Amino acid sequence: MQLLFSKPRAAVFAVLLAAAGFAFGLAAGGLSPAPSLSEPAAQPASAPPASAPDAAPDSAPPKLVCLTFDDGPSRTTPTVLEALAAEGVPATFFVTASESNEKHLPLIRAAQQAGHEIALHSASHKYSDIYRSTDAFWADIELLRQRIAPYADPAELRCLRFPGGSTNTVSRKYGGDTIMQELKTQAEARGLRWVDWNVSAEDAAGQKLSAEEVCRNVTEGSAGRERCIVLMHDSASTGTTAEALPAIIRWYRENGYAFCTVSQFYDIL
Repeated sequence: MQLLFSKPRAAVFAVLLAAAGFAFGLAAGGLSPAPSLSEPAAQPASAPPASAPDAAPDSAPPKLVCLTFDDGPSRTTPTVLEALAAEGVPATFFVTASESNEKHLPLIRAAQQAGHEIALHSASHKYSDIYRSTDAFWADIELLRQRIAPYADPAELRCLRFPGGSTNTVSRKYGGDTIMQELKTQAEARGLRWVDWNVSAEDAAGQKLSAEEVCRNVTEGSAGRERCIVLMHDSASTGTTAEALPAIIRWYRENGYAFCTVSQFYDIL
């Protein structure tokens, strides 16, 4: 998945991402191997997640990583939050709000209070419903805003991740060949930043992965990259992703990355 950003900075980001090597298949080039999950965890950072990314030299743009989680909150989210808190690392949660996770929605408030960013994903996450038309998609997002309003101010949520990403093809089956381009244009007109990813844990691909496999997918996918936005999930079926987080975070630290939220990523660049 090629990382894409919404306008008005799309042209600027295209140059930056090309310079940073935002394409798959780059060699590791001397980076540390993925750490063993049994190794001791790194000490938590002294600064709280809400303040700023980890310190980086002032003379050059830092290597950046955004840890992002889709499809929660769920029973997995508390373990993810605990792992992030132990390491003092911020993340961005692209949330859903359906009947199946209604009891977990208060975790949105807990995540935001801990300094993490809350972003929009989908109320239902049902492709056949949300991609029937652009009107159907925005009705779903409005329902999402209503359902999460008790836990986070919807007006403050300015980032959006399309279910399946901005270049998914399954949407064509329901809304036609042009629906994704129309939705991207409309999102920008609404003042939303749509964000994809360029590293994936592959933790929601249909096969249950071990924590070691999740860690390996993330670290191998990040090798050689200066800018990483990592797709992971905190859904009910991805508990091993939470288990893998300490090793994933340690690998990024050992390889000189600063952690940030998606919005901080925009601000830095």
